Amino acid sequence: MILKIWNQVNTIKIIISGGGTGGHIFPAIAIANSLKAALPDVEILFVGANGRMEMEKVPQAGYQIVGLNIAGIQRSLSLPNIIKNLKFPFKLIGSLRDAYKIVKDFKPQVVIGVGGYASGPVLWAAQNMGIPTLIQEQNSYAGVTNKLLARRAKKICVAYDGMEKYFPHEKIIVTGNPVRKDILDTNLVKLAGCTFFKLDPNKKTILVIGGSLGARTINQAIEAGIDKIKQSGFQLIWQTGKTPLSFGEGLGVRLYPFIKEMHWAYACADIVISRAGALSISELCLVGKPAILVPSPNVSEDHQTKNAMALVNKNAALMIRDADAKSLLVDKALDLIVNLESCNELNANIVQLGRPNAANEIANEVIKLISKS
Repeated sequence: MILKIWNQVNTIKIIISGGGTGGHIFPAIAIANSLKAALPDVEILFVGANGRMEMEKVPQAGYQIVGLNIAGIQRSLSLPNIIKNLKFPFKLIGSLRDAYKIVKDFKPQVVIGVGGYASGPVLWAAQNMGIPTLIQEQNSYAGVTNKLLARRAKKICVAYDGMEKYFPHEKIIVTGNPVRKDILDTNLVKLAGCTFFKLDPNKKTILVIGGSLGARTINQAIEAGIDKIKQSGFQLIWQTGKTPLSFGEGLGVRLYPFIKEMHWAYACADIVISRAGALSISELCLVGKPAILVPSPNVSEDHQTKNAMALVNKNAALMIRDADAKSLLVDKALDLIVNLESCNELNANIVQLGRPNAANEIANEVIKLISKS
């Protein structure tokens, strides 16, 4: 249940900052929707990074967004990345300046950070201006920016237990990660999902989701094993990202750069192959699907492996290292999909980790901060 408060100020204004991937953007939109349900007249402004996918996805969800010219440090030391890193201090200074102006002009009662490039400058500006901030940490490992911002944040909403090693324990609230509303609202019936994707509901289906931008290693592994999948008689729904493939759709194979109707994809799926981003794991916990997780090695502090291990240690998912995906992934998937006992066990364990009210719980914490201010 969402708390209700009356307008103690003329207009309640809230900034939500962050983005970069669907794992940051979709939880942010879910929080905004819960706030809008509790406070119909609230004004919500998103702040993202120019050129990133939030600049498209947030307006599609019906919210205003402004962009900062900010980018992160590039870990690969190719010549183009070295040049980008040399520009980073200048972009950071410019983004801090712009963030101060945005916060000063909008005058929010609370600022929420969901992670991503834009989150740091905006929360830093708000904290220096005495505005209450809330951090929504989606992963089981906190990055450097959030650890720094946590010192002056009022509340920190987390998805995993044991986050006291990164944040002050008195500020932590375990809420889980918000997910897309359609995944919560839809009764995941396989027949309806297969009808949507024009697949046979009597056949087992593998769903491959490498994240909102795709995943190169997973794509290479599935492409290398596509003949095995076709010969098995199983169906495939595959979110590829923008990666070009050497073949197109065929009988029982559906390819998409991005799957907007993810609730129907989950409805079809008997097993799921996925990266171990926070949003993907939260959705899998709610829909209760047996999963093989392939953590991305190209993330800070290898946090996707830590996310995955939080499930593996509870026998709630399987994991394959990125380096082993090409040789092991397809065979592991084909073994799992026919092993009813393993699927049932993974299903039973993963659903126990789901937190369907995460967005409302975070909205309640924001409202409490508004009431106090």
